[in-house]
Amino acid sequence: MKTPKNHILVIFGASGDLTYRKLVPAVYDLYDKNMLPKNFAVLGLGRTELSDNQFRRKMEEGIEKFALNNTGSALKSKIDTFLQKLYYYAFNTKEEQEYAGFKDKLLALDKELGTENNFIFYLATPPSMYTTIPCHLARQGLNNEDEGYSRLVVEKPFGYDLESAQQLNESLFRNFRERQIYRIDHYLGKETVQNLLVTRFSNTIYEPLWNRNYVSRVEITSAESIGVGSRGGYYEGSGALRDMVQNHLLLLASLVAMEPPALIDSNSIRNEIVKVLQSLRTIKEEDVAKQVIRGQYINSTVKGKKVKGYRQEEGVDPESRTETYVAIKFFIDNMRWGGVPFYIRTGKMLPTRVTEVVIHFKPTPHHLFSSHATIAQQQNQLVIRIQPDEGLLLKFGMKVPGAGFNAQNVNMDFHYTDLADVYLPSAYERLLQDCMLGDSTLYSRGDAVEAAWKFVKPIQDAWKNNKDIKVHGYPAGTWGPDVADELIEGSDLTWRYPCKNLANDDKYCEL
Repeated sequence: MKTPKNHILVIFGASGDLTYRKLVPAVYDLYDKNMLPKNFAVLGLGRTELSDNQFRRKMEEGIEKFALNNTGSALKSKIDTFLQKLYYYAFNTKEEQEYAGFKDKLLALDKELGTENNFIFYLATPPSMYTTIPCHLARQGLNNEDEGYSRLVVEKPFGYDLESAQQLNESLFRNFRERQIYRIDHYLGKETVQNLLVTRFSNTIYEPLWNRNYVSRVEITSAESIGVGSRGGYYEGSGALRDMVQNHLLLLASLVAMEPPALIDSNSIRNEIVKVLQSLRTIKEEDVAKQVIRGQYINSTVKGKKVKGYRQEEGVDPESRTETYVAIKFFIDNMRWGGVPFYIRTGKMLPTRVTEVVIHFKPTPHHLFSSHATIAQQQNQLVIRIQPDEGLLLKFGMKVPGAGFNAQNVNMDFHYTDLADVYLPSAYERLLQDCMLGDSTLYSRGDAVEAAWKFVKPIQDAWKNNKDIKVHGYPAGTWGPDVADELIEGSDLTWRYPCKNLANDDKYCEL
């Protein structure tokens, strides 16, 4: 494994929850596995006044709670050694004149530690700062790469619509080049998401079938079993379309649908992702009601416990039309996928937390064994489980023991947990390491972000302009509005309703 160059990771918003729960624990995990360079430091920035020691004590709590490698007899001494690499500097990141003092602190630390003028600037801040901070960094010359590298990590959301995404890209490009910008989407850091590429392109049993000739439909589900909780105020300005569809689900669809890249490198893979996004057939405003279902969870009783509806959540408008569920039917207009419907759905307060991709293969053209089975039961399925119970499940027909030729579906499965002694890094750990190595393969590119927003725009416009488009209520703890099944082409076909457990889903279903 390559070791990154000496550098300083600068975290804006270091006193916040993301740094405490995700970033510093992930960096510690890299340190624990000897994947950091010899000369390395984390410089936390924020408006909260903290000393280096106060910052270190707070991050120690985060490491003990959230790091994956936080067990063992050497834990305490190793954490203490790591904490000495953490520093903190307090200043107002909105004020341009205060950046001179920050620059002096950064360069002094760089000289002291020998980090060779290599800096990663991580924006763990509200989106309103995504244009402000890069501008101030550039005016201090901290975007310059004459003597080292300068990289900028931007958290989602990358805009709120097409126009704001374009404006954000324009602002970033005025101060940093595309190759310096790392738009982080933690979904791409998941091992099972990356395994999509390996499953497809390294197995001849799949790749020849991965097209319109053999696939009847593709289905992607990302379900959450919790509501918005205390984030109602934030969610009111977001909704499921912005929060999940525009980024995570369209990204998963692109990985499923992309052509084989020429090389396994950043440019080749991201070029193919962009081609898919640019091939998405536009859903016209007048067709949105037919191809897009939006819903909102209402009060219900789940496992004997009364659950509030979305409109009763803290910070939510009592007459809110913000969607907590979205299901979309769309097409990819290219040679591989012409005519194959893709279905994506996401929602809160559904029966279980699960993210998976389902490839539905066409039924055999000659139904020899169809007398006791529906067409849906005869279709082979490949289920790629992203989370939880990560793995693969293949459904195919086998003969029922006894007289005659009665067939039934059986399961063949693989679980990542079957790989003994294999360490699965967290998404942030993998993505941070890639950024340190200068590998942007698993980060979103500017043109991909804009292409995804371009697809979503007519849906946003239709919901804004046509108040007759329904927001379907669905009881908390159910699989969303019942009309969602009407999206699926075929009279006897429905969504796959997954269980928490991947295998044996035909015998028991843990929710």
